[in-house]
Amino acid sequence: MESRPYLLQALSPLHAGTGQSVGVIDLPIARLRATNIPYVPGSSIKGVLREARKGRIPEPEWQALFGPQRAIAGAQGDEPGKDDHAGALVVGDARLLAMPVRSFHGTFALVTSPLLLELARRDLSGVQGVPGRFKRQEGTSLAYVASLENVTVARSKKRIFLEDHDLEVRVEPLVEAWARLLARALPEEEKLIGERFVVVDDETMSFLMETATQVDTRVRISHDTGTVATGQLWSEESLPAESLLLGVMGAAPSFFKSAPLTAGEVMSRAFQGASVLQLGGKATVGRGRCAVATWTESSKETRP
Repeated sequence: MESRPYLLQALSPLHAGTGQSVGVIDLPIARLRATNIPYVPGSSIKGVLREARKGRIPEPEWQALFGPQRAIAGAQGDEPGKDDHAGALVVGDARLLAMPVRSFHGTFALVTSPLLLELARRDLSGVQGVPGRFKRQEGTSLAYVASLENVTVARSKKRIFLEDHDLEVRVEPLVEAWARLLARALPEEEKLIGERFVVVDDETMSFLMETATQVDTRVRISHDTGTVATGQLWSEESLPAESLLLGVMGAAPSFFKSAPLTAGEVMSRAFQGASVLQLGGKATVGRGRCAVATWTESSKETRP
């Protein structure tokens, strides 16, 4: 099997939700149960890829990647077709890597933490130039930057002000190494990433993941009265535009007789075509435009 990490960049707010909630927010975003890290399910991404590649690659190859359409699907039932088989493409969940946070200086910072970077290091296995580990410092609220030229740093005080947080700044070479690595997948965003990339401690990041998401209050207008319909006021949460998420795709050789592809060919077909996808819900109000990018290097795993 061949695997390749991929990067999602939210070009508009991204709502990958879990449905109705009884909490403060009516429509929250999906989060990993143990860590509370926002994510986009791999099944959602694969479904969008399936539709995006339909008609753009030959039909037999499309079936080899995603499997054939069911003979009967949806509310009418679920029956396999004559040549039913599993698709050769595996799409993993995309987990938050960095998110924009309002800053007193420079408008916003692109913020991550040692934990998120450590999880990313595991997914980036096989990519050249992955930086080393951040050393965790207990009991300190610090913000690490590549240099004091970072646009979010108050240089006279050597501090960063993120939302309600006042953080002391430290210069750390690993920050520049991570910014360069991300810019290799998104070269057109090199300047934005380089001048705004900030690493904060895990506790601060946990707080920001909970409080720095975008929450919109929406209503439905009654056609009869022209005012808000009864009971039709709700709040919905989104990851803000400029958020970065990281996931891994896997590919196995296709044994579909009409399209016998190697694992490498399956992977190349998956990334072929449009690089902007519509993910999550609320597309009709502009949510979910995401750029998909990857690194040219990929790791290969041998499976018996």
